[in-house]
Amino acid sequence: MPVQPNFISRAFVKTAQKDPSLVDKQPYKAILMRDETFFRKAREQDPEAIKSLEYAMAHEWSGITPDEFEAEVLKFFATVKPEKYASNFTDLVYKPMLELFELLKDYEYRVFVCSGGGNDFMRIISEKSWGIFKENVIGSAAGYEYHNGTLKRNDKVLGGIALGPGKVEHIYSRTGRLPVFAVGNGDVDIEMLESAKFRLFIKHDDEEREYAYINGAEKILSIARDKNYIIVSMKNYWKEIF
Repeated sequence: MPVQPNFISRAFVKTAQKDPSLVDKQPYKAILMRDETFFRKAREQDPEAIKSLEYAMAHEWSGITPDEFEAEVLKFFATVKPEKYASNFTDLVYKPMLELFELLKDYEYRVFVCSGGGNDFMRIISEKSWGIFKENVIGSAAGYEYHNGTLKRNDKVLGGIALGPGKVEHIYSRTGRLPVFAVGNGDVDIEMLESAKFRLFIKHDDEEREYAYINGAEKILSIARDKNYIIVSMKNYWKEIF
């Protein structure tokens, strides 16, 4: 499971265990039952699946301060490792992507990371692990309220989850521009790549060094071939993965 869904799923499981009334509600039910159909619908941007995820994400951390959320995320990174590797998640950063970041910066491009995941989660590791300033991280955004000298998250997701069309909407809302160059690796990136002038698709096909999968990337791979996007095979083109 990718790093942020791993973090979110663990939090949802704990919440459902404390509140049995959630066991039969989505997305808690899908996570507890490991319901692949639900997650496929989420990848395909099914409105009901996305709506349930938005609701749960907004309510899960409502009322906590940024420092409290950061402490929870840092504890996750310090204690949870992916099943396939002995390394922590923070050490499993794609080396070729970091090299691409530096190349683009050398040519005076502004580099942003955009994900369907929460931007607060990614910002905690973005500067140290990716060399990307916190303010250049775009993702699903929690709402905040400032009251009596304290900033706390509320139960709102601003602008919806940054998947599919939501990625383009969040990018423009944050920057006032559409991307010149966009890199994606799944069907949730179709609209982001369509909105860019130059497109690159990363194909996860290295079972030995990483993972080989097309689930959730079938549509974008077909589009990339039809429209002559640059397709990068991790297996064939990346000398090193991490």
